Amino acid sequence: MSELTIPSIALHDGVEIPQLGFGVFQVPPEDTQGVVELALDAGYRHIDTAGAYRNEAGVGAALSASGLPREDVFVTTKLWNSQQGYDSTLAAFETSLGRLGFDYVDLYLIHWPVPTEGRFVDTWRAFEQILEDGRARTIGVSNFRIEDLERLETETETRPTVNQIELHPRLQQAELRAWHADHDIATEAWSPLAQGDLLDDETIGGIATRHGKTPAQTILRWHIQVGNVVIPKSVTPERIRENLELFDFELSAEEMSSFAALDAGERIGPNPETFVAP
Repeated sequence: MSELTIPSIALHDGVEIPQLGFGVFQVPPEDTQGVVELALDAGYRHIDTAGAYRNEAGVGAALSASGLPREDVFVTTKLWNSQQGYDSTLAAFETSLGRLGFDYVDLYLIHWPVPTEGRFVDTWRAFEQILEDGRARTIGVSNFRIEDLERLETETETRPTVNQIELHPRLQQAELRAWHADHDIATEAWSPLAQGDLLDDETIGGIATRHGKTPAQTILRWHIQVGNVVIPKSVTPERIRENLELFDFELSAEEMSSFAALDAGERIGPNPETFVAP
């Protein structure tokens, strides 16, 4: 078991989230337990899943098999679009807890705002109840735009602690990140490597070579220095371990500027304004 110490970010409610986590998006349910056991053994203490991934049970089984105390691992799960609404959210949350085999989750997120459906405010009120009941240590959102966050700010009592968004060097989301910073909301990056599309980029490759690191490690280090929480996913044991090796080098100001110049506003995933998958 690794003795690696991963830095944490203090959320505005005092809960601390490890800045580097392990995502299980697109990990087949039958493979999840083994992959998460590898991640925990490598030293990850933050696992990110979702009801829609169909692999919450594998995450829970891996944690149980690891022998680690529940409180030592930060676990996030998410509410899917079709389950939004006050009562349906409470029911979906209980289902997720049952699959995980937990009494609580560390972070519960609304997976997408689905603004055309207009249910995320009622959904958030259910999240507030879950928080009050102590079933989630902290609550947040995913893929929310500024206008969605502003609605929560004006119509509900509790500000999200986290917004998990698509974020990588070609989609740096500077305006949204600045809004987060002004409102003390942590930015968490999904698809941090742009699903591998950036690994052949010449600029990143040159920086990686200078540091004796892989392009993936170099991109993840950029995320860390920007201040993002980041959740890379891999099923390859070597890469699972490599993605942890980010804390023995630092990108220079000039290298960070080179990364900034890569921003092209290019999405890989859906547009939160229009995404309505059931």
